[in-house]
Amino acid sequence: MKLENYSARFSGKVVRFKMKNRITKGFRNSWQLYILLLIPVVYVFVFHYIPMYGATLAFRDFNPAKGIMESPWTGFKYFQRFFSSPSFGTVLTNTLALSVENLIFGLPLPIILALALNECEIKALNKTVQMVTYAPYFLSTVIMVSLLMQWSSLNGGLFNNILAIFGQEPVNLFGSAKYFRPLYIISGMWQFTGFNSIIYLAALSSVDVSLYEAAKVDGASKLQKIWHIDLPSILPTIIVLLILNCGQIMNIGFDKVYLMQNNINAQVSEIIATYTYKVGLIDMNFSYSTAVGLFNSIVNVVLLLSVNQLSKKFSETSLW
Repeated sequence: MKLENYSARFSGKVVRFKMKNRITKGFRNSWQLYILLLIPVVYVFVFHYIPMYGATLAFRDFNPAKGIMESPWTGFKYFQRFFSSPSFGTVLTNTLALSVENLIFGLPLPIILALALNECEIKALNKTVQMVTYAPYFLSTVIMVSLLMQWSSLNGGLFNNILAIFGQEPVNLFGSAKYFRPLYIISGMWQFTGFNSIIYLAALSSVDVSLYEAAKVDGASKLQKIWHIDLPSILPTIIVLLILNCGQIMNIGFDKVYLMQNNINAQVSEIIATYTYKVGLIDMNFSYSTAVGLFNSIVNVVLLLSVNQLSKKFSETSLW
């Protein structure tokens, strides 16, 4: 029995020695790569992990004179305040509605554009469409909103000039709350569809050419090739991007919403990001705004984990 125990301990030491030797040898052979890896690791640690201690503001009654660590604990006081505030229902509803609608209408278009460009055999047309659809992505948010305001202007705006041609009355898009969400979503589709299609085009470029040749021999049409070859090939990419988008569903862009927001559409445009900015930086209520932001992040994490688990259960694709 003692001999068996000694043999087991000896075998364990041999395994640990081999593992240590392998790690040491691997580091010695690739030390340049580990140094390069150290740079992003330090960046993430310094700018993403160290500042996380500031999240404790959500559980403290912050006093600038005492600092974060010396401010007294208040528990879930500010979370309860947010949940019981009159703005909670409106802010949460607006955030979810805008995010879900943006996801529903924005996700299919890049896929359709990528499939169409992949089937286009005229190189000049292909490059022209790519240039035209990619260009809006490089416009800043301020310029984008400025263009929307000019195009929707009652005095010579492009949209109202087109309506006038068809004998319709001018419409003040920024002067009515019901037009805020359609205007936000449509402008987002115009700005991001071209750029987002790059990922799907890259996935389509890896499709085995022999599959197209076999489909051509079998007499398959273009629609049949898209349905039976292209879509199944990019389906894992679609699922991964869907999971990532669901994980960011509460992080609807602050800048564009804030620039498009006014007193008329505030009831439908007030989202968690703008609400946090107003109560945090404008009203100087740092603890309360931190609690709202932390709640937003927790919901995003829960959604990400849930969607990833569902994807793993019903398909073979997931983030981990």
